[in-house]
Amino acid sequence: MPVAATKNKVRGSQGQFPLTQNVTVVEGGTANLTCRVDQNDNTSLQWSNPAQQTLYFDDKKALRDNRIELVRASWHELSISVSDVSLSDEGQYTCSLFTMPVKTSKAFLTVLGVPEKPQITGFTSPVMEGERMQLTCKTSGSKPAADIRWFKNDKEVKDVKYLKEEDANRKTFTVSSTLDFLADRNDDGAVVSCRVDHESLNSTPQIAMQVLEIHYTPLVKIISSNSWPEEGQSIILTCESKGKPVPEPVLWTKDGGELPDPERMVVNGRVLSISFLNKTDNGTYRCEAKNPIGRNSTEYVLIVHDPNALAGQTGPDHALIGGIVAVVVFVTLCSIILLGRYLARHKGTYLTNEAKGAEDAPDADTAIINAEGSQVNAEEKKEYFI
Repeated sequence: MPVAATKNKVRGSQGQFPLTQNVTVVEGGTANLTCRVDQNDNTSLQWSNPAQQTLYFDDKKALRDNRIELVRASWHELSISVSDVSLSDEGQYTCSLFTMPVKTSKAFLTVLGVPEKPQITGFTSPVMEGERMQLTCKTSGSKPAADIRWFKNDKEVKDVKYLKEEDANRKTFTVSSTLDFLADRNDDGAVVSCRVDHESLNSTPQIAMQVLEIHYTPLVKIISSNSWPEEGQSIILTCESKGKPVPEPVLWTKDGGELPDPERMVVNGRVLSISFLNKTDNGTYRCEAKNPIGRNSTEYVLIVHDPNALAGQTGPDHALIGGIVAVVVFVTLCSIILLGRYLARHKGTYLTNEAKGAEDAPDADTAIINAEGSQVNAEEKKEYFI
């Protein structure tokens, strides 16, 4: 079936010239070659192949090839079809109008080589975590060279290597692309796909897929059923382990040894149940899981609380309150004492200045007079002081 066509024409005298179109067809399809003349005075038309062999002269078949058939023949048109087109049919075809001189028009037939279904190689199952993986996608027979793209869970992977080789005999290409990465546990179960795009596929790419299987050591964690275990209560510790292959039954230990009280400490698969907790149960509990790839472990520190001690702490701390009150009283008393000393100091200075004149007098009468004078001065000093 034609994919693209381009009109070609060669003009001649008296308005007579043939018109043709370039044709693109997928290998194995059918190519239709049409030559038209707008004005023709009973002049013959002829189609010839790239080897200049006549295919049809008007409505007469000239080349014995069952794939070539006449579609329409008239004075204004000569159309033929070539079925089951191969790559060797590609080339320049000529339509001739037998005027004087002969006028011709060229039509180029392009044959697209369809890429083969791609294959992914290089995968061995299973792959250990941390190992390098090299997956190669390969397809042959494309013309022009096909394009290869990689996807992991529908997300395109860009960092890939691309290589194309041409087959000189068939003029087709073998294309390969390599995806190189380190195996990771997150890739376990991921779908890696190789997609081949080519214009011959009519927007329907060819896809090859590979599901990854990654083996990895267990990942372990402990989940507790009681965030504040108290004496007399119970607790359930669950050891969750994820690995591939699936880890074997887990191993529980306490402080580096066996569980000390199997009657109260019961292991059921991955679950450790401890009933009637007491202070002797305090310690470090370890859960260990292993598979053929390796082993891993995690720890849980158990602290059993005294419910009575906790209840005693719920009321106010009287000792603390008493201490605060004592500090406040002490600071207050110190402030009062310092303030009293300050006031007394200033008052003594005032009285000493006031009596100074009486102390210096030679007799009692002079002292009285000086004292009265000092009284006046004292009042003035008082007003000045205030």
